[in-house]
Amino acid sequence: MKTLWWQTVGTGNCHLVLLHGWGLNAEVWNCINEELASHFTLHLVDLPGFGRSRGFGPMSLDEMAQQVLAAAPQNAVWLGWSLGGLVASQIALTRPERVSALVTVASSPCFSAQASWPGIKPDVLAGFQQQLSEDFQRTVERFLALQTMGTETARQDARALKQTVLSLPMPDVEVLNGGLEILKTVDLREPLSALTMPHLRIYGYLDGLVPRKVVPLLDSLWPESESQVIAKAAHAPFISHPAEFCSALVALSQRLD
Repeated sequence: MKTLWWQTVGTGNCHLVLLHGWGLNAEVWNCINEELASHFTLHLVDLPGFGRSRGFGPMSLDEMAQQVLAAAPQNAVWLGWSLGGLVASQIALTRPERVSALVTVASSPCFSAQASWPGIKPDVLAGFQQQLSEDFQRTVERFLALQTMGTETARQDARALKQTVLSLPMPDVEVLNGGLEILKTVDLREPLSALTMPHLRIYGYLDGLVPRKVVPLLDSLWPESESQVIAKAAHAPFISHPAEFCSALVALSQRLD
């Protein structure tokens, strides 16, 4: 049976939906939930096939967006981290009337490196797919370690991410492969240039998966959007720099009032 896990906490007037990244689940937001719940009504979701959202097979980006949207409030700020950023972006493109603002965190509209576009080399993503079938847990752990590399708190941040994964049943290999396929093939650069709602992009300066070189390229491509780079953060800025991260979201909500 397909069940999408969803939890609502907080009492703020502004609704905020939080979408996690590849391989993880909504527990990843534990470090900022308390702070954010004093400003927002938070909607925590495990993406289909991840964490407690069981019974789902691999999905396209649009299918994943449709499943999440079906359980969501009528209007909210949508925040997506990494793969979750693509899901939130897809929702903003297909149902803009449901999105009061879009926030993408350490996310790229095109994760795969291409000519004159910085990103993850396609053979690296293909390698992860190959390794998943051989040594499932080690591959996920390696990907998590990449996300915190270079930060002052890299070891404890990687440990926090690993605990988030291990606290709940691991996703099926097919679901993880489907997520990697989305990262490998999706390109939303042109479609997202048409967005009209507020769009905040938060990055880590040390991020090895979404290189900081994408920031000025997207500033130029999407002049209506706003970018913020957290100086000593990598791919999980809300874990390494929670105060700076939360204050950016609170400032956004105040502008929406």
